[in-house]
Amino acid sequence: MSGTAVVLIILVLLVLVVLGVVLSRRRRSAQLQQHFGPEYERSVATTGDRRAAEAELAERRQRREEFDIKDLSPEERDRFRDSWNEIQRGFVDDPRRSLHSADLFVAEVMRARGYPVDDDFDRRADDLSVDHPRVVQHYREARQVRDAGGEVDTERQRTAITSYRSLINALLGDDDRTEHADARPHDQADTRPSDTRPSDAPPADDGRAVDADGVAPGRHALRDDEPGATGTADPKGTHNPRTEEHTR
Repeated sequence: MSGTAVVLIILVLLVLVVLGVVLSRRRRSAQLQQHFGPEYERSVATTGDRRAAEAELAERRQRREEFDIKDLSPEERDRFRDSWNEIQRGFVDDPRRSLHSADLFVAEVMRARGYPVDDDFDRRADDLSVDHPRVVQHYREARQVRDAGGEVDTERQRTAITSYRSLINALLGDDDRTEHADARPHDQADTRPSDTRPSDAPPADDGRAVDADGVAPGRHALRDDEPGATGTADPKGTHNPRTEEHTR
């Protein structure tokens, strides 16, 4: 075999090795991006380096494999849901206290599931991102509102308590519902709790009760200035169909 043939063979082998490395990295990137979703993009934006971000995400997955995560029993789920509903009911009277209670409650449920909770908040969020990448960012945002104390308005506090609820639902095992809800923009996500009892939703600020769909009574009633609201006939002497419908 001539020297030229040997060189060509070596070059072909080198090209194949390089292609194999490139394809392997692309496959790894695609897997990480598919698994972590928005958390992948956040890590890339934070580090400013895609390769460093992917290495960090892979390290998270490896760390997660060392945990002994267990499912909650039905009794534990019911107990935790009752406790969570109590926290939500306290939001109207004291939003700030409710947010602090929600943050502590997340750590309590994590501990029951088998997650380590003795590390700092960032490490806890990173650990959760492996199993719940779609809701962990809401957890971070809720924590920021909690730490801001009374410097944020009620609407942001309400969004924060809803963010905590998304994570609680995921930790309690309502992953399918939570993941589907958080595939939409956060301000359009379903804010109702895992069950449909009216008491589970944070009440409105004015203390009015809400129905099972989270709507205050009378919301769908006609206003006095709407056509047909007063029950009067139109100028031609015919009755407005909406009036007849509401007066029957």
